[in-house]
Formats: sequence, structure tokens, C-alpha cells
Amino acid sequence: MTNRKPMSQKLLLLGLDGMDPRLTRKYVDEGKMPNTAEFIRRGAARHDLVMLGGHPTITPPMWTTLATGAYANVHGITGFTRITENLDRTAYNFDSRLCKAEQLWNVFAEAGKKTLVWHWPGSAWPPSSDSENLYVVDGTSPGSVGMSVAQIEGEYLLSANVDQPTVTFKKKAASEANAACVITGLDLEDEGGREDTLLDRIESAKSEDGIKIIVMNEEMSTTAATEIGLDLALSPIKDANGWADAPADAKEYTILFSGGLIRRPALILKGEDGKYNKVAVYKSKKDLEPFVVLTPGVMARSVQDEAIVADKKYRVIRNLKVLELAEDGTKLSMYISPAMDIDNDSVYHPKRIYKDICENVGYPTPTSNVGCQSSTLITDCMLDSWYSTADWQAKAIDYMIENEDIEVVFSHFHAIDLEEHMFIKHLADKEWNRNPVSVAEKWMEDLYQQADYYLGKFLHYLDEGWTVLIFSDHGQVAPKHDLQFLGDPAGVNLRVMQELGYTNVKYDENGNELQEIDWERTKAIATRECNIHINLKGRDKHGIVDPADKYELEEQIMTDLYGYKDKKTGKRIVALALRNKDAVLLGYGGPDCGDICYWMAEGYNFDHGDCLSTTYGEKDTSVSPIFIAAGEGIKEGFETERIIRQVDFAATVAALGGVRMPHQCEGAPVYQIFEEEF
Repeated sequence: MTNRKPMSQKLLLLGLDGMDPRLTRKYVDEGKMPNTAEFIRRGAARHDLVMLGGHPTITPPMWTTLATGAYANVHGITGFTRITENLDRTAYNFDSRLCKAEQLWNVFAEAGKKTLVWHWPGSAWPPSSDSENLYVVDGTSPGSVGMSVAQIEGEYLLSANVDQPTVTFKKKAASEANAACVITGLDLEDEGGREDTLLDRIESAKSEDGIKIIVMNEEMSTTAATEIGLDLALSPIKDANGWADAPADAKEYTILFSGGLIRRPALILKGEDGKYNKVAVYKSKKDLEPFVVLTPGVMARSVQDEAIVADKKYRVIRNLKVLELAEDGTKLSMYISPAMDIDNDSVYHPKRIYKDICENVGYPTPTSNVGCQSSTLITDCMLDSWYSTADWQAKAIDYMIENEDIEVVFSHFHAIDLEEHMFIKHLADKEWNRNPVSVAEKWMEDLYQQADYYLGKFLHYLDEGWTVLIFSDHGQVAPKHDLQFLGDPAGVNLRVMQELGYTNVKYDENGNELQEIDWERTKAIATRECNIHINLKGRDKHGIVDPADKYELEEQIMTDLYGYKDKKTGKRIVALALRNKDAVLLGYGGPDCGDICYWMAEGYNFDHGDCLSTTYGEKDTSVSPIFIAAGEGIKEGFETERIIRQVDFAATVAALGGVRMPHQCEGAPVYQIFEEEF
């Protein structure tokens, strides 16, 4: 234990996944993020707000680095998944039991501090300590609280009109990019569903012995980067008939839940002006009262109903929103959020706090993953749902602080990262854009103003003796050049490694390429999170490379990667390639990484994850994480020139709280920002 007196008795750590210091600095200077500006005014940071990130620049390892003060090669959480004993199988990495470094929240709990870990992805769940002082909520995925386990049904759109003949549910019938057309009444009934999307393939790849490697061709990679298929429900609008109590001029349609297994009748009703302006949703036409009344343009939040999955019925909540309603009642469109199982308390420790939060704050709110290039979906659905999550999460943390006497909070909010993935690529002027770049710039501004709104919920803690730290795991970038398919976004990407002759696939009887690796002709594969794995005899199930040849093959692969040029620009696409043993220089490498670790050149990377943490993108975007500190023990209005490394975060928090550093911590306190000598 440390003998140093704490500089602060109460610490509130506000982590915002994907928050970019360059964009934040821009919007602060433009007066668009007043709450963030107030934290900066009353606290300390670098002028550029930058924290030097670790590698790989992706959620699980970087949040684990923030929690432990150790780089990925020390704590061992090197990505979303890890290669198992076979190159064709991966295993899920969101598991605290896989973390090889001590988490700082365990240190605080050990020291007698009541500590809340709120949705911290990578190494928080299951609880890593049995201390009665430790409270843990979720941490099983980077999504919103509970979505990874309690979400039992996805989100979709509903389109109803008088010309639709039957009630129909279509899987993946619309892309996010053309969803705006769907909800304005474009008939997509004959379009058919797009089968075998990336998400479908990931789900089908799961098995008892791990997750089968997803083989990505160029078309799948581009689609994954730009649009996702959405389910679509279609319903006719008719004159109301057979109701226990319905006005004579009411119209009816059917809302489908659970893929059509649950059908709820709905009335379209007139207002006093004679125009149709609201929707009443019922469990049955026999009911005298609706269970929810919807006003166009207003999100109905946490609506309780039922869902059916695998023949089992669940109590759920959904968000519902009428996006468009014709004044004559002939056309309507709706957004239906994911369904959340409200009886699922499996990611709350101790379990009693779930009931306490639900009874006093409300149920965890469903979030949205729609958007891409549809202004309607981004502003009216995605941003709207995340505002309600921001409200709920802030209130839930407040409740825990007040009612459980919490003194230290480790928290994570996922809106920026998730929402940026939907549209950040459209900040660059590319062929996949269906809107002007200026539209995407407005979306980005709206997103950061939403983050500022969330941070504003916690400003009052500065006046209550707390120390508040604002930080992130990484940023995201808009690519300058065309996408290059080497590692990200989700599996084994083919084009570059195929062209170089290291990865080969199988073909059908007609000579068509299959999305299946021909292991007998494959010397190496490139996977997500900057890894190239040699298909080695004696180690890998399908190995063909003699161990005696491994060194020379690695040398040749790295040479070829440096020599590979973008056919349009003539520029190399790889910034750096290192043998596993050498990647330790960047805090990477080790047994959970590839034989070669590589980083894409600036302008050729995906959103983040496959590039150096210092990478810039178009329109003021960057991959660097952010760091701001304010409140008790922190200098006010102070700028430091010190390079603040991500491993310094845990050391700084430990010093502020007067506890020892985690055992494997590699960082040092950012003492320059402290009020007292250190």
C-alpha cells in the first residue's frame, strides 16, 4: 500500500469510446461543446487534448490498458478475438479471466473504496474481485449496457400504406443507405432480401470450438464499411374493422414484432383539425385502451410488451417512433428498436442492483445501430435513441453514487464509436457516398454535441469535491484513399495477400472463387487487428510452412508489404511491419498476436484498429484518444506539454486516489497536472 495521502477522495472516470481530441478541440473552439469547454477551463490537459494511444487501436485492448496501465502485450487482451490452436478458429476476448494484468478497480476495492465499474469493455466481466466494495455492471461487449446479453431482437423499419396487399416481414430487405426511400413509401416488396450479410456470417460462424474465421472478399469488406441490411415490415392500411372501441373514421394497420410471431393492431386517429396525427397501439382489438400512443416525430421510450424467441416468451421493452404519417392516413412509417429482455440481470454484480436501478431509474434503454447514409435514420432514430441512453446512464450512475455511497466510478459510454462507424467514411468524398460530404460533417457535429450533452450531466460533481477525468480508448478516421483489403474489418481479408501469393482460396467446379481458404496452398493469412499468421507445420492444424523457413518467409512478407503500392496513387499502403518479437517496441506482440504485426499507412486504414495511434484522417479526424482532468487535486486552467501515454492513465488515477499502482502498471502519473507536489 502507498503511504501517500489521497489528493481526491472521490473519482469519476468518464470514458467515451471513440472520442477524438482533434474533433473535440475543433468543436470546443467553435463553441459547440460548452460542457466540455467548462471541464477544460476548470481543469488540465494538453492544448490538443491528445493522449498517446497504445496498440492495436481498438476497443478491448485499449480499455484494458486504461484499466491496468499495461500495454496489450502485457495484459494479453489483444483484440476482439484471438486465434486459438487452429488458424481457422478464433475465440472471444471480452473476458476478465483472460486479462494477465491487475485492474485498478481491484486496487481501490482492496483499499476499502466503494468502486463502481460501469460497462467497461475488455476486462471487467465477470467481476475480477470478490471484494464487497466492488460493483460491476456489464462489460461483455462494447455496445450499450446489457445489449450484448439482454437484446433478444434486432431493430427494423415498418412501412404501411393503402396499396400494400398483405402483412409481410422481410429480412435484410433494405440497406441503411436507401432506408430513407423505404420510409417515404418506395415499394421495396419485390426487391427481395440480401442474404448472407457480414453479421449473418459472423453469427453462423460461432460453434463450440470457437468462431470460424470469416473470409472477406472485397465486396463484403466494402459493404461492411458502408451499409448494413435492415429488416423491413410491410403492412396494409385499411378502414378500422372489428374493434371493441374505435372511432368511425379510424384506420388500422398491423405492427410486427419478433419477425411476425407477435402482431399488434394499431389505430391511426384524427386530431381536432381533422388530420390524422397519432397512432394508438393495442395488444388486441378487444382491448378498450392502447398500451402506447405514438405522436409522429416523438420517440416512445421503454415501451413494455412481449417478444418470442425460439418458442420462448419474454417480457421486453422497445422504443417506438412514427417517422412519417400522411395527413390523410394513407401512408405511415415507423422505427422499431431492439427488444430488451427486462428480466435479465445476468450482468449486474451484485444482482440486487439491477432491480434497484430499474425501480428507481427505469429499465436500461435500447440503443440503435442504424444510420449509414440516411439522414432520417441517423438523426431521428440513432441519435435520438442514444440521447435517451445518455439520460438513463447518467441517472443510473448518479443513483449508484448516492445510494451505494460509491467513491470511485470507472464508466464507459459507447455512442461516439458506434455511431461514427455508421458514417465516418462518408466524410471523405468517395464513390459510395449518396450525400454531400457536408451532410456527414453535420452528422459528426451532432454526434459530438450529443457527447457534450452527456458530459454536461456530470458537471455538478466538480462543485461537490470530485475529480473528473474525461478520456477515450481511440478515435476514428475518414480514409483519404480507397479502402485496401489487408486486415480489417472483420476477418481474413483477401485481396492484398492473394495478390502477393500468400493466401489462396478454393474454387467451385465452374472456376468461381469461394469464400473458403485453401490451406494446402496458403502460407500466411492477414487477420483483424494488424496480424499476419504463418501457416506453420507442427503448430497449426493445416500447416505447410517448415519452421526452418519461417524467418525467411517473414522477411519476404514484410519486404512485399512495403513494396505493395496502391494502383491509383502509387503509394505504399503499409506504414510499418514488424516481427512479433519486435512489436514489443509498440506495446504489441506476444503469444496472442500474429507472427508479423503490421500497421496501415495513413490514409489507407479503416476507421481504426489497423493503424498507428498517431494516424490522421480527413476532416480533422484522428485515431488518438482524448484526455482531460478537472476537479479536486487538479490544476485549474492548466496546459501541459507532456506527452500523456495511455499507460499513464491508471498510474495517474492511482496517485490521485492515494492507492498503489496495479502490479503490472507500466505508466507514470501525469504529475504536472496535480495541484500539489508529487
